[in-house]
Amino acid sequence: PITTIVSGCAVAQLVGPGIQAMMNGLGAVINSATQLTPFPMGILVSVIVGMVLTAPISSAALCIMLDLNGLAAGAAVVGCCCQMVGFAVASWRENRFQGLAAQGLGTSMLQIPNLMRKPVLWLPAVAASLVGGPLATCVFHLEQNGFAIASGMGTCGLVGPIGVIVGWVNGDGATAWDIVGLILVAIVVPALVSWAVSELMRRRGLIKPGDYKLDL
Repeated sequence: PITTIVSGCAVAQLVGPGIQAMMNGLGAVINSATQLTPFPMGILVSVIVGMVLTAPISSAALCIMLDLNGLAAGAAVVGCCCQMVGFAVASWRENRFQGLAAQGLGTSMLQIPNLMRKPVLWLPAVAASLVGGPLATCVFHLEQNGFAIASGMGTCGLVGPIGVIVGWVNGDGATAWDIVGLILVAIVVPALVSWAVSELMRRRGLIKPGDYKLDL
């Protein structure tokens, strides 16, 4: 154990600063690109960070390393919310209120076993991210200037929306338009889009009864 700890610390001291500088630089590029081209970057950031949240890796850690802020962080929040709310709504028939709470306030990562068996089940949540991301950046100009970890948490404990609100409190406050926008892109739009897409896929036979079932 001592050898492992000492060698790990040594490698971290040697490699860590370089990786941190690289990730910070990449984050700065993403932040600037989202300000300059909010529509395509809103889609990219929303979809990618959202899928990372559902995948068995940490979207929160990714957002911390990239130091996302402003519009890019707002798109990341929405992408994560779309995944969690999206899976909760799309799987309502199979999981009911338990699934709604477990995925909507817990984590969409619970669906990983089902996604490994049938990746097409990801489409409703991804479609929600495709719609929600550009709405956040281009229509509501949603920014997340609270704490970086909130950008990758979505509705898990409502940390994502809380991060946006913290940014408002520490900044210039929020208008009624800002509040309505947050509710729409974090909850209403993901729910409607994922429900519509999942229902269409069920009618086409792409989603079968029980595909989203969780052992809760």
